[in-house]
Amino acid sequence: MLNTMATPWQFEQLDPAYGKVTEGPVWNGEFLLFTRIQQSRIMRCDHATGAVTVFRENTNHSNGLAYDAQGRLIACEGGDQENARRVVRYEHDGALTVLCAGFDGKRLNIPNDVVVDARGRIWFTDPFYEGAAGSWSADRTHQDLDHESIFRLDPHDHGASYTAARVTFDTTRPNGLLFSREQRTLYVAQSGRRADEARQLRAYPVNDEDGSLGSARVLHDFGEHRGIDGMRLDAAGNIVATAGWEIGGPGPSIYVFSPDGEVLERHPVPCTRPTNCCFAGPDLSTLYVTTIEGFLFRARTNRHGLPLFPL
Repeated sequence: MLNTMATPWQFEQLDPAYGKVTEGPVWNGEFLLFTRIQQSRIMRCDHATGAVTVFRENTNHSNGLAYDAQGRLIACEGGDQENARRVVRYEHDGALTVLCAGFDGKRLNIPNDVVVDARGRIWFTDPFYEGAAGSWSADRTHQDLDHESIFRLDPHDHGASYTAARVTFDTTRPNGLLFSREQRTLYVAQSGRRADEARQLRAYPVNDEDGSLGSARVLHDFGEHRGIDGMRLDAAGNIVATAGWEIGGPGPSIYVFSPDGEVLERHPVPCTRPTNCCFAGPDLSTLYVTTIEGFLFRARTNRHGLPLFPL
């Protein structure tokens, strides 16, 4: 049941809107990184001072970010038709390693969000959102694959190479994703845009033997309104998600769902559409939020995030 007595989270603006999308916040124990997609930049935010500076440029419209166990940064690059549409790893020395740039002989769509599991496998969503990666992406005729799926990259030789496997066959525009605490469930934001596409929070059981996914269970259906974009897990196993919009419904918010999909709390965000979130700070109780306009917000919360790599 929604806790109407929960203390509202007070959001502090750290970075003004640059006019396009910010995304992909990740915390490494020292500082926060997030992406300015249309500027092809990864930004760095100092947690102590709130100062925002450029961390990396020329990132091919990078969107979702994640760290692996070695503290290397994984990024979903949308980019242009020739140089990106791929998942990459930024090495400690600044070099770039391409992990996946296609499937079944075709280019990927526009890789969106990414997570790394305890076995070192990399999971990413691959929707085709019009306009998400530059002017070329406004035209869906540039979509080579006939599906919008989630992929799993299985490592070989300690991550020297990867093999891609398609793991969903029922998704259209899968967006944010994350694992449950025990990594036996993969939570997926099914985030359609058209009227005939669902906007749902789904839970897929993970087959421990081969990493395949079982049939999805719908935990929450947003109906006609904008559903989840990005999400994180708190230490209790609850799903903290960015969802909603200015057009209608409850409005732009941070939702807190139980593992079974019950809405525990909802906190309004001072923007039109929040895009993603990340717990950070010494005790992982500060929530950073990115938005469709390009803001970076943060708020002290009554929750603590579940530590992710490389913590």
